[in-house]
Amino acid sequence: MDGLGDDPIAGKFKSILQADVPKGRDGKHRIIIDQLLESIASLKEGSALKVPLADLPDTKENIRSALSRATRQRGIEIATSSDHDHLYIWKPQVE
Repeated sequence: MDGLGDDPIAGKFKSILQADVPKGRDGKHRIIIDQLLESIASLKEGSALKVPLADLPDTKENIRSALSRATRQRGIEIATSSDHDHLYIWKPQVE
């Protein structure tokens, strides 16, 4: 027996391979966040990304939250704003 599958752990739980564990948020927004981060990195000072909300794979709020988590983890400072049709993202100017 390999210790995986139907063998109960502590009489109550089953085990699976770690590779089979769902990654949750890692997969859901990863592609768009990676694309946004790449675009942000190439922004010229004084410029902002203008992202059509219709092009986002999820709500503006969820993408903004995922982007905030990703930039905090990487130590990148950004600012965002939005209107009815677009999400705007830029790097604040250093004072």
